[in-house]
This record gives sequence, C-alpha cells and structure tokens, in this order.
Amino acid sequence: MLPLVLDAISFRAGGKAIIDRVSVEISTGPRTVILGPNGAGKSVLMRLCHGLFEPTSGTIVWQGSNGGHRRQAMVFQRPVMLRRSALANVIYGMRLAGITSRERELRARDVLEAVGLLHLSGRPARMLSGGEQQRVALARAWALNPEVLFLDEPTANLDPGASRDIENIIAQIHASGTKIIMTTHNLGQARRLADEILFLHQGRLVERAAVEPFFRQPESAEAASFIRDEIP
Repeated sequence: MLPLVLDAISFRAGGKAIIDRVSVEISTGPRTVILGPNGAGKSVLMRLCHGLFEPTSGTIVWQGSNGGHRRQAMVFQRPVMLRRSALANVIYGMRLAGITSRERELRARDVLEAVGLLHLSGRPARMLSGGEQQRVALARAWALNPEVLFLDEPTANLDPGASRDIENIIAQIHASGTKIIMTTHNLGQARRLADEILFLHQGRLVERAAVEPFFRQPESAEAASFIRDEIP
C-alpha cells in the first residue's frame, strides 16, 4: 500500500492553519518518526494520514492500495479499553476485521504473549495499569497484521519503565515487517526508534533527514533550536 504521498496538504480549524502545505512521500521500510514540539501539529498530521481527518486542501494518496482494502492500524496516547478482558479486547478487533473465530483466539494469545500480558489475559482491561493498557492496545493493533501502524505519542503518559516496555514492543512490531509511523516530542525516544525524522514546526514540515545526520547537524534553524533547547 506504500508509498503514502501527501501533496501540499493543509488543515484549518477555527480559522487557523494547523497543518500548512505539507508535501512528503513516506515509503516502506524505515521507521518514520514525526518529531516536533507540543503544538506543532504532529497528531493532526497523523490523523490526516490515517484518514480520520480530511485535509482542507491538497491530496493524500496511498499509491499501492489500488483502491482496495488497506491494512493499517493506529494506537493513540490514551487507548480506549472495552468493558471486557484483555483477551476479549484483542479478539474484538479481529472479529471486526472478519478473521475467523479459531484464528482470532490463537492470534490473540500469541500477541498477548509477545507483549508480556498473557498471564493477565483474563483480567478486565480497564483494571490494568496505564502501561499495561497501552500494551493491550499495541497487541490489538498487531493482531491485525497491519502493513502500516500509526502510533501517536504512545508513551506520553507513562513512566520510564513502562515506556521502555512499549519501545521494545514497537521494535518487535517493526522487526515483524510492519511499517512504523509515529509521533513524539521526546528526543531520546526519537533517537532510539527512528530511522528517519520528519521535523514539524508550526504545522510546516521544515526538515526531513536520516536520524543520525538530523541529530548531528540539523539543516533547519527550527530543528537546531529544538534539539538545543531540549537537551541540557
């Protein structure tokens, strides 16, 4: 389904440009991290890519979809847990996707084991900790075997230990062949998880670079300032 091509997309709300004429092509393979300060428009850009929002102007095209079904999933900062067990939360997503009941049960247990939660599979999901709920959300998305997984600040509300767990799971999902596109304002996380950086500032894409050159010698003044101000 990739590449995903954004051509001069803008998104306005309340008379303000949240996303301002962003053009970029996102290809398969490398982990793409949309980096930028709070308020830069990262989450809105991701929702536009995923199809939750429609751009005010410009076009978004999945070049490889040929008009067919696209295998994509998204995990938010604060995942919504259904009033059922962790296992049933994972199974429910697969049921909506039309996966057979036998395969649903097997795959749900596999992904819960992969995220370290098989021993809690019968516990009500809403009784789990924040980090555990985020792991359930990742398992629920991973079980769909998506080609592309969007992650919107997946560790923003977690402590360092829980954040490490989530980062390890993201690395596993990437290793399984899923394209990762995620947002963060955390420089350390971007260094650890990104292969390429899309740096967003005030709704504009001001720089795109491989992760090492970006941090070693950013080309834009905005990125240089962000890196300098964020690292003591």
